[in-house]
Amino acid sequence: MVVRVAIVDLGLGNLNSVRWALERLGTEAWITSEADRIPDADAIVMPGVGHFAVASARLTETGLDTAIVRRAGAVPLLGICLGMQLLFERSEEGGRGIGLLPGSVTSLTEPAGPLPHVGWNTVHVSASSGIMARAGSGDAYFCHTYAVRPLDSLLGSAFTDYGERFVSAVQKGLVCGVQFHPERSGAYGAAVLEAFLGLTACSR
Repeated sequence: MVVRVAIVDLGLGNLNSVRWALERLGTEAWITSEADRIPDADAIVMPGVGHFAVASARLTETGLDTAIVRRAGAVPLLGICLGMQLLFERSEEGGRGIGLLPGSVTSLTEPAGPLPHVGWNTVHVSASSGIMARAGSGDAYFCHTYAVRPLDSLLGSAFTDYGERFVSAVQKGLVCGVQFHPERSGAYGAAVLEAFLGLTACSR
């Protein structure tokens, strides 16, 4: 059975690259800013780059926040970059996240270089199960200034070093997030997306 994936349109970032990456894995993927398209999906992907408060407002205005929260426990959900940050409760940039994961988002405090942190870096997997354990450690493409600070350290499934060690992937049940861009991370990114899509078997 073909996995149907709803890609949440926050009006921020190149969503077509995410759609193409998912379609190469054999899915039926569509981009939507309409809350009523979310229940049609077997999995939800929420990508984004940019300002947390702007994205938060868009989620509220469109009703996508409520639609995503309602489906999050029933189907797999993957937040990418800003989308991962929006899974948490709040950010220094202002606005509120959808609150599926406890914690906040703050700027990288001790960067090893300029901000934003842009380019390739190593993802070190710390989890023994879940999508990151299945994908394994590898090099991925990042573009961000802020990082998630989970209240529960067990939510962190992978870490990356950029002066400080920050959480670069999280998972709680079917709710997953990656700070990097799997759609721009070659074979490693494809492995992460494939592992995420494998969660649909658990929700059917």
